[in-house]
Amino acid sequence: MSTVAAHPSPWRLAWQRLCRSRAAVAAMLLLVLMGLLCVVGPWFSPYGPNDQDLNLRAVPPSAAHWLGTDPLGRDLATRILHGGRISLLVGLLATAVAAVIGVGYGLVAGLSGRRVDALMMRLVDVLYAFPFITFVILLVVIFGRQFVLIFVAIGAVEWLTMARVVRGQVLALKRLEYVQAARAAGAGFWRILLRHMLPNVMGPVIIYASLTVPGVMLLEATLSFLGLGIQPPDASWGVLISEGAANMAVNPWMLAGPASFFTLTLLALNLLGDGLRDALDPRTLS
Repeated sequence: MSTVAAHPSPWRLAWQRLCRSRAAVAAMLLLVLMGLLCVVGPWFSPYGPNDQDLNLRAVPPSAAHWLGTDPLGRDLATRILHGGRISLLVGLLATAVAAVIGVGYGLVAGLSGRRVDALMMRLVDVLYAFPFITFVILLVVIFGRQFVLIFVAIGAVEWLTMARVVRGQVLALKRLEYVQAARAAGAGFWRILLRHMLPNVMGPVIIYASLTVPGVMLLEATLSFLGLGIQPPDASWGVLISEGAANMAVNPWMLAGPASFFTLTLLALNLLGDGLRDALDPRTLS
C-alpha cells in the first residue's frame, strides 16, 4: 500500500526559505536584540532617562556613562534605549494602522465594480497630492502637539501605497478560475473577499509592511528633527539625532550613539524585508 507524503504548506516553505537566508536570520537576531535592549535595558540602568546632573554636563563616553552625557548631564545610553521604545512603537503601530486601512480599502476597491473602483482610487490620488508636512502642521495647529498625532499623520499617508498594492493583487486574482467558480456557486461579495482574496494577498502585504516600518521610523525621525514629532523631555531616536546634530561640532558622541542605533535598526529591517520578499515569492513556493 503506497502512502503519499504530506506536502508542506506555502507558509512553511516560505519560513524554511527565510531561515536559509543568512542575512535575514542575522537581521531577525539583531532586531530581537535591539528590541530587548530597548524594552529591558532602561530598567537596569542606574540613571533615569530624564535625570539631570548640571555639575557633570556633557562628558565623553566613560566607565560611568558608556555613551557619554548631554549638556544637561543626562546619560545618553539610557536615553537612547528609552527613545528606542518610542521609535520602534511608532514604526510598528503606524505600520499596523496603515496595513489595516490599506488592506481593507484595497480589497473593497479591487473587488468592486469599475465605477466604485475608479471613485475610490481617485480619492487616493487626491490624498497623494496633499503635502505630508503640510498635513502634519495642520494637525498640530488644530489639535496641539500630541503623541497620538504621529500615528494619525503617518498612518494617514502610508496606507495609500498599501491600498494600491492590495488593489493590484485583487484585480489579478479575481479573474482566476477558482474565484469565478466561487461566484458561480453563489458566494457573495464579502465571502469572496474574506475567504479567497484576503488570504492570497497576505504575502505581498507582509513584504510591504516589513519595508514600511523603516520608512515610518524615518518619517518620525524627520518630524522630530523638524520639531513636529516627540517633544522634550521625551525623546525618540529622531529627537536625539536632532540634538546630536546641533552639538556635533563640540560633542560628537551625542550624534554617534543614537545615529548608530537608528542605522543598525533600519539596516536590519531592510534586510529582513528583502528576505521576506524572496521567501514569499510565489514562483519559489513549490
